[in-house]
Amino acid sequence: MTADRNKWTISIVCLLCAVCTLTVMSASSHDKYAKITSADEEILSLNDTLSNSISDFTELSGMDRIVENYRKRWDLKGVSLAMMRNDSLIFAKGYGWADEEKNVPMTPGHILRMASVSKLITAAGIMKLQEMGMLSLGDTVFGPSGILCDSIYTAAIGRKRNYLQITVEDLLRHKGGFTCSLGDPMFSTRDIIRQFRLDGAPDHETLTRCILRRQLGFAPGSWQQYSNFGYLLLSMIIEKVSGTDYETFIKANILEPAGCHDMHIARNYYEERYPNEVRYYMHAGSEPCPEFNMSGRMVEKCYGGNDIESLSGAGAWVGSPSELCRFVASIDGRPEIPDIISSASVAAMTEYFDSQTFSLGWNDTKPTGEWTRTGTFSGTSALVKYFPDGECWILITNTSTWRGPGLARYTEAMFKKCRELYSPLLPERNLFSAAPGSRIFFQLGVLPEIQSPSLPEYVLTSNSPDSTL
Repeated sequence: MTADRNKWTISIVCLLCAVCTLTVMSASSHDKYAKITSADEEILSLNDTLSNSISDFTELSGMDRIVENYRKRWDLKGVSLAMMRNDSLIFAKGYGWADEEKNVPMTPGHILRMASVSKLITAAGIMKLQEMGMLSLGDTVFGPSGILCDSIYTAAIGRKRNYLQITVEDLLRHKGGFTCSLGDPMFSTRDIIRQFRLDGAPDHETLTRCILRRQLGFAPGSWQQYSNFGYLLLSMIIEKVSGTDYETFIKANILEPAGCHDMHIARNYYEERYPNEVRYYMHAGSEPCPEFNMSGRMVEKCYGGNDIESLSGAGAWVGSPSELCRFVASIDGRPEIPDIISSASVAAMTEYFDSQTFSLGWNDTKPTGEWTRTGTFSGTSALVKYFPDGECWILITNTSTWRGPGLARYTEAMFKKCRELYSPLLPERNLFSAAPGSRIFFQLGVLPEIQSPSLPEYVLTSNSPDSTL
């Protein structure tokens, strides 16, 4: 009897220890980004469920070599690659280093600056506001009846009546009349400070007042020139119409409904990075430059050369290629994952006019169903390529190259080669099925079944996105 009682006691103790251990492991796994829904329930971000080992396949070793050769050819410290087919994430892997100095390899759970890919997120936010009846693409931006009708902007415009013609759609299509003849306002902060005799780096309101004092380069809607400033204005429009800050609105109405729980507005310096964010690198031969805020310090261009955080919806988002796949799956019109915007909005964003007209958010959408979005600035390069056959390939680097935006052409060529040789060998699976939305319950006396079919064994991860428990 005593022996039976001892066995029973030992069993209870072991069970309680197992529950406590699992609870501690879960709490340590990216707790900064986990969304707690109740005292005993936690929703994992997609990045918490991914590791390099999940996409290690002997059949794809040749593709790994192609990506590695691409990385080494362009002297990239690290790259992160994700592939989706018919709204299912089928491959996610990192190559090289996330932080070479700290000996941290790149994994699919790392987040990276995505530069102008951010514009696709901003465009989706504008379409959502239109669906909510809070604005129309035909609404004017400035003037008494414009969205940004504040007197400070009206005063800055003065008698330049063509400003009153700018519409929301003009900004989305880079047809607002803004040019870079005096430098890109978003990347020439020191010049702005000097020209307008400012005390320091301008906030969005101050920068807008400064730029509105200049003449437009062309009549709104009559031509197009790529404009980061135009997408800053769209970010400000989202804030004005929604009554909340840009990041909060986008997370609540676009990213979280899309299942993207680990995307954030970037910060400027290495010391301010997010826990699972990579280190950024400049290309060989790059020289230190003056800090954007006229401090007099010389800095590495990717860490203080430009005010990345102030890019807002024009280029400030950080995220993983895998979560970007999830976002694209939510605006592509396919049935497998419900879209976060209406079919009419999807059609408007992907409509093809001609080769001289930017799409809404996308760089280019072809009549064949091929869509492209690129992003580049100091320390990063990104390419989103959506193909007519339902595959979407996304790659982001943590290193600049001397090619600048031209690197996208070589990334696209690498995609083409890999697709021709290895697309038929890619696994038929869905890595989205683990998270977000997968819930782990910790209730007293109930031990979770970690390896059940509904909850794959790689759902629980430690602080290192490449280790599984």
